Amino acid sequence: MRDCLLDLVGHTLDLGCIDLIKIVGTADKTSVVGLATDLSVVLDARFHDPVAEFVGTFGMPNLAKLKILLNLPEYKENAKLAIKKQASGDLEGIDFENAAGDFRNSYRFMASQIITDKLKTPKFNGVNWHIEFEPAAAAILRLRMQSQANSEQANFQVKTDNGDLKFFFGDHSTHAGNFVFHSGVKNSLKRPLSWPAVQVMSILALSGNKIMRISDDGAMQITVDSGIAVYDYTLPAQSK
Repeated sequence: MRDCLLDLVGHTLDLGCIDLIKIVGTADKTSVVGLATDLSVVLDARFHDPVAEFVGTFGMPNLAKLKILLNLPEYKENAKLAIKKQASGDLEGIDFENAAGDFRNSYRFMASQIITDKLKTPKFNGVNWHIEFEPAAAAILRLRMQSQANSEQANFQVKTDNGDLKFFFGDHSTHAGNFVFHSGVKNSLKRPLSWPAVQVMSILALSGNKIMRISDDGAMQITVDSGIAVYDYTLPAQSK
């Protein structure tokens, strides 16, 4: 369970914009949903194998605290992590105990009804992904360089040009820059669309294999497969 928790924290909290998630678990499947505090990113994830301890529906708030507990030296070797349940059978939280049994902490879950009311994520049903590809490490590095060179621009525009997918920062009235992010795309975008640079770069910096999708319907999705779970990050297009 500790490895699953570390992977989960590393692909939510470490983005810098998600600190609350909802877990929905059955004997066959463990799913995760989350939403950035500024609504810029919607997370829909699922573990490759169901997490036996996570059968139920509950929220995980204050992921920063969970990360601290998971990385305390007292809990790195031979620690005991146990799920605590209420009398009703609902999951209450995680009890941490070191190998010697003389160092303990508890992390409390959010009740099912509360997290369901608090975390309402929009659905992107029926989106047609017009462009899909695996982003290259060199392209991700070039995006970071352009973002540094145009740090005053919160968003960048995405356009297609003769089979090239290009990212643009700024315009004719400002300092500006652009580059080819990916070549040989099969389809074209009918209109330029904008996305937040920091969030896109944060997702692309996560560990795991990545697939990038872009839709003329106004959405971008980056899928990250960590080997433990598959994380779908959907970003609605921003106004320029």
